[in-house]
Amino acid sequence: IINSVVLLILLSALTDPDQYHLTSAELGGEFEFMDDANMCIATAISLLMILICAMATYGAYKQHAAWIIPFFCYQIFDFALNTLVAISVLVYPSTIQDYLRQLPTNFPYKEEIMSVNPTCLVVIILLFISIILAFKGYLISCVWNCYRYINSRNNSDVLVYITTNDTAV
Repeated sequence: IINSVVLLILLSALTDPDQYHLTSAELGGEFEFMDDANMCIATAISLLMILICAMATYGAYKQHAAWIIPFFCYQIFDFALNTLVAISVLVYPSTIQDYLRQLPTNFPYKEEIMSVNPTCLVVIILLFISIILAFKGYLISCVWNCYRYINSRNNSDVLVYITTNDTAV
């Protein structure tokens, strides 16, 4: 659903670029705005994500385990990227302050966030990222359990007991 909303926003921005055009002054001067090429790439990624999610839904509904694998791989990749973000915040805590300084002056609560003790801010961000990683890990385990359930259900290995007069096999 989120990917569909993003796709709609991107397509409307591509059809009417003047409505979504931000000047570099509005962006704080340091940010690059999205040009048409980046919008097309973002649209393609959004379409791909919708396809992968639809494949996972279809695979779970029709009980085809192979259709779930692309979504599972996406989840692992997303978890790895978020883990790298957490590690970078832990290794380079000063980048948070640099990032906050680059935000536009009209960004909500910018001054309040910058007034927080930098160490406390790093702890808060790491706690937030840890909660997100724990939730993503839970979702990964849900998809993996779904895959295993469908895989074992489609397995036709049945134990057959043959009894004879002498032995039971």
